[in-house]
Amino acid sequence: MNKATLGASDLSVFRLGLGCMGMSEFYGATDAEQESIRTLHKALEMGINFYDTADIYGNGHNEQLVGKAFHDRRDRVVLATKFGIVRDEQGNFQGIDCSPEYIKKACDRSLKNLGLDVIDLYYAHRLDDKVPVEETVGAMKELVAEGKVRYLGLSEAPAAQLRRAHAVHPITALQTEYSMWSREPEGEILKTCQELNIAFVAYSPLGRGFLTGAIPSRDTLDKDDWRLTNPRFQEEAMEENKKFVVLIEEIAKEKKVTPAQVALAWVLHQGQNMFPIPGTRKVSRLKENMEAANIQFSEEELSQIQQKLPKATAGERY
Repeated sequence: MNKATLGASDLSVFRLGLGCMGMSEFYGATDAEQESIRTLHKALEMGINFYDTADIYGNGHNEQLVGKAFHDRRDRVVLATKFGIVRDEQGNFQGIDCSPEYIKKACDRSLKNLGLDVIDLYYAHRLDDKVPVEETVGAMKELVAEGKVRYLGLSEAPAAQLRRAHAVHPITALQTEYSMWSREPEGEILKTCQELNIAFVAYSPLGRGFLTGAIPSRDTLDKDDWRLTNPRFQEEAMEENKKFVVLIEEIAKEKKVTPAQVALAWVLHQGQNMFPIPGTRKVSRLKENMEAANIQFSEEELSQIQQKLPKATAGERY
């Protein structure tokens, strides 16, 4: 279970990657840069070789951080980044742009930020309603032909658009939120990924930290933490969603593991093409997360969990 190939590519990665977003933004005060780099280096030392960033995380800072951390370790890592969500110099969000002209500029900017000649996996962060997906992927295909990108991915794309994109150029990975409390991809999206041999990269597999039981109330979060604005982290929703935490803690007690490990192991067991990318800024969490890859659930256990999982989650994802 511990290592697999992303889709039909030649990218062999540990089944658990590392989401780097929180090292630069969104989840409250970030650690000093050297602390983040130490965490990235430790992750690689422990066997994690798949790292996820995007041009909007920290408005370029996160790509620069990841590039700095791995500039002398390039041959040992698989780096993924994204384009499409636009911010101005002050960090204000300006919408979505997946036009061919923008894609080319975004790619060059990401290559510079990362200090790379080629990006291993390049995602459209969100699809643009104003641009047909065929046009977007067509421009991304040109980046592959130019040697600037090795493989292509989409993020948060529905099954129909995924099929249309794949017809233009093979899509290696679909990145979408997926966890025990975000199961929207189940059904057509996961079926399509399996049929087309597309890796499913699950972001926020720990429910933005909530499923670990480490966020019992809003008071736990820093005042500038983005989650305070998220519908699922409003008081009434959090109280309702604690039913997920209760179930996960029960399973963790039975398995003699941690709640975080249960949540990650459950995602891993949803298919061999599953690649969760939990984020962490702490070295102490790396080992805990990695050990989730060694946890086994029997078919009977998975069936029991399926039956016990709450049918609905309070609050929208965004």
